Amino acid sequence: MIKRAFDVTFSILGLIILLPFLCIISILIKIDSKGPILFIQSRVGKDFHDFNIYKFRTMKQNSQKKGLLTLGLQDKRITSLGYLLRKYKIDELPQLINVLKGDMSFVGPRPEIRYFINFYSEDDLSVLQVRPGITSLASLNYIQEAELLKTVENPEIFFVESIIPNKLKQDKAYIAKQNFLLDLKIIGLTVIKILKN
Repeated sequence: MIKRAFDVTFSILGLIILLPFLCIISILIKIDSKGPILFIQSRVGKDFHDFNIYKFRTMKQNSQKKGLLTLGLQDKRITSLGYLLRKYKIDELPQLINVLKGDMSFVGPRPEIRYFINFYSEDDLSVLQVRPGITSLASLNYIQEAELLKTVENPEIFFVESIIPNKLKQDKAYIAKQNFLLDLKIIGLTVIKILKN
């Protein structure tokens, strides 16, 4: 109950305080390239239920047709403004709406698309017993994931066979000992990492 109360309170405050900034970003996205302001994608959430995750659009239209994974911040599909939005994680801010709706929490395993969920083992599916999050220890440890994927011969195989298992191991460890103070620590570490990025 404390976790949900925190999520609702600070997602509302965040949306109110950041509203002028979010409006400016929205205008810049429309000026920068053709397409919608938001990128909306189906992800698998708590109890295996699908939900739509919201992000500021950072790629050219129909970029998903050219691959599910982003290969570095210099991926040719990324727009000029999108580079900055991704670098400083500004593209994730619309997920405050997901937190307010109850689809997500501030802290929890990052939600995946169903295609990659199909590679999870029975034990791995335990991460779907909690709300996914905007940030997690696993996502912090892989904050340069896109750059890492750019360096391998087959990004999808590497993602499925290496990155996903490592992230899931960390997510399961988080779930086993999750508490409010740990969440606050992860949020603090996220802010620090973004500022240092």
